[in-house]
Amino acid sequence: MHALTTGTQSVLIVDDDPAIRSVLTQALQRGGFAAEAVAGGREALARLTRASFSLVVTDLKMPDVTGLDVLRAARRLGVPIPVIVMTAGGSVENAVEAMQAGACDYLLKPFALESLETSVRKALQTQGAREAAISPKSADARSSRKTLVTQDGRLLEVLALARQVARSTATVLIQGESGTGKELLAAYIHRHGLHPEAPYVAVNCAALPDTLAESELFGHEKGAFTGAVMRKIGKFELARKGTIVLDEIGEMSLALQAKLLRVLQEREIDRVGGGMPTPIEARVVVVTNRDLATAVAAGNFREDLYYRINVVPLRIPPLRERPGDVLLLAHHFLEKFNTFTGKAVASISADALDLLSRNNWKGNVRELENTLERAVLLADGDTVLPRHLQLPPGPDNGAGGGPLRSVRTGITVWEMERDLIMGTLSHVHQNRTHAAELLGISIRTLRNKLKEYRESGAAADATRNASREDPGPGDGTEIAVI
Repeated sequence: MHALTTGTQSVLIVDDDPAIRSVLTQALQRGGFAAEAVAGGREALARLTRASFSLVVTDLKMPDVTGLDVLRAARRLGVPIPVIVMTAGGSVENAVEAMQAGACDYLLKPFALESLETSVRKALQTQGAREAAISPKSADARSSRKTLVTQDGRLLEVLALARQVARSTATVLIQGESGTGKELLAAYIHRHGLHPEAPYVAVNCAALPDTLAESELFGHEKGAFTGAVMRKIGKFELARKGTIVLDEIGEMSLALQAKLLRVLQEREIDRVGGGMPTPIEARVVVVTNRDLATAVAAGNFREDLYYRINVVPLRIPPLRERPGDVLLLAHHFLEKFNTFTGKAVASISADALDLLSRNNWKGNVRELENTLERAVLLADGDTVLPRHLQLPPGPDNGAGGGPLRSVRTGITVWEMERDLIMGTLSHVHQNRTHAAELLGISIRTLRNKLKEYRESGAAADATRNASREDPGPGDGTEIAVI
């Protein structure tokens, strides 16, 4: 969950009455709050999974998902969000129940708008005092609630290498497709680094406007340019001895790349309009979903900067190359969203598991997570069914999940088996462990089949490049949850 970038305190209003939503939103916005309204409890749960709010104001009686459900979900967050409940005058006993469940205040409808603002300010002041008493390490728990779960041999090797280099100051380059968990790996390195208690500062380079990028990263002095009415400390200085993560560095302009190269080489920054360089101590982690070597060849990324950041390269394989992780992650997300929504969806049906395992997951782990969140919300019983997944129809969800081919007339069973095995190996880039998992056979059986094909001479060329063993840890049964 990512915090809102604005410094204004944000309030989520939940009510199924559009008139009430409009009046309350306008009242709180006039009071200086960033107010957002949703039409019911189900929509509120979805918003709470995607954004951080300072406070929630919710009606108690709503169809489907009630205000109590919203309250319980808000209380389960790493740093619980204060909740004010609204209820009709004849439902005082419901308000009492809500207070016992953890609500910070209740308002009986109809109420004066001044009462709402007073209640909101009081709740936020109390919450601010509570959070100020939390240690930095505990407060950081909210930003690291997402976990990286795997039993894949290659990803376990990446984690082992990340842990090994974490206690150095070497620059780390994390590459991988969108949705694979690159930011989670960056946070993992920070937690196991030399100064895990120090700030963790993430910067989205793609979102930096060209005119303000240098100031955002390196800071500026008062009067450095029009509108610079006071000194600004940049992200590199804010990170102090901690970690600064440069996300999507491939989108950075060439001019800024040149300045970043100097910063990394000299370990000092020059504030815009400043006269003296300022030393920096932060460890730098660079994250990208682009192939930077290709970008260098195309002239879109500086070659000298590429070699400067490519000190410790780590690559996260896409989910389609980690078939053993799909069902493991599915059950992990089922438990996560059960906890968050207060539902009790106990299992995933065999047909749904089959669909999950055969999907290509172009959006990687993020797509799988969104699919399970939707399934838990839509499930009307204790089991996730195929219709709850709402996966789009297409070849990715057809039998075989990609590596299977259509059966041609006259083919023998032996030839069909050979084509299936060799096609699966090609699909997973000759990784035997993953191919065996997809095929539902053991590594030993796969080896014997390949030996049979080599000896027969029928697949000599195709099997020549399939002789390497997987780099995974033994039989691949180790599971990492970080």
